[in-house]
Amino acid sequence: MDSVIEMNEVSKLYKDKKAVDNISFNIAKGSITAILGPNGAGKTTALGMLLGLLEPTEGSVKIFGQHPKEKMVREKTGAMLQEVSVMDRLKVREIIALIRSYYPQPMDMEFLIKATGLAPADLNRYAEKLSGGQKRSLGFALALAGDPELIFFDEPTVGLDITSRRRFWDTVRGLAEQGKTIVFTTHYLQEAEDIADRILLFSKGHLVADGSPDEIKSRIVKRSLSFLPVGDRSVLRKSLLELTAIEDCYEKEGRIHVTTDDTDEALRAIFITGLPVKDVRIDQGRLDDAFEQLTMNQEEAV
Repeated sequence: MDSVIEMNEVSKLYKDKKAVDNISFNIAKGSITAILGPNGAGKTTALGMLLGLLEPTEGSVKIFGQHPKEKMVREKTGAMLQEVSVMDRLKVREIIALIRSYYPQPMDMEFLIKATGLAPADLNRYAEKLSGGQKRSLGFALALAGDPELIFFDEPTVGLDITSRRRFWDTVRGLAEQGKTIVFTTHYLQEAEDIADRILLFSKGHLVADGSPDEIKSRIVKRSLSFLPVGDRSVLRKSLLELTAIEDCYEKEGRIHVTTDDTDEALRAIFITGLPVKDVRIDQGRLDDAFEQLTMNQEEAV
């Protein structure tokens, strides 16, 4: 599998603090990767090094096998950062046309206009008159202006309404299907779970988890089972708590839930004992549960 991004034993120091500490990973062509982590985790620093805006203190960063600042890399890379600044006294259509002109093979103008989601009248407005959400949509179009093979998005949907957010992610999925490589950061964990093929979870400068959303969730220490009772609820709950594989038992929305370290063993015990349950469901937990556990218990996760 071709690697578009190679980060090898990279650290970044600011005075005596390591913002990024000995991180290594490769990202394959055509994948969608989310970089997640709490504030101060190192993800913005990592993104800055991938974009060539920062130099690593130790280790190496390669994009398409070259340094991120190489002209060839820049021509094949697009980026939409958190702060979208626009040039005053230029109209939206003029800005898009200007940025396209910097690239040897720019993205189709009509596609970029569609990606903005802006009305025809908005394209003739001065860019500084756009709302915050409209400016982010314009920033999206500018990130795609050069028809890049690798695209970075830093908190791309902040300020977007539901319709604009859906259009954005639909477009991103389409770009990945064309073989383009997507890397994004977000605080909306549901977006990462729904969109990303792979999650890189940062905490305190370390990479504490790397895998698909399902693989990340599978690392949650506590998992749960739920089911509907057949017969007396209180008797069933008491019987469940007597099983060594079950740690806790509670009711929620008409279902009985139990927490356990081993769902297989808990199910085996329930069925061997013959407890009266039906409609059994296994809940691996949500991505935000994994996020909290893995970042709060970093030493254990590493």
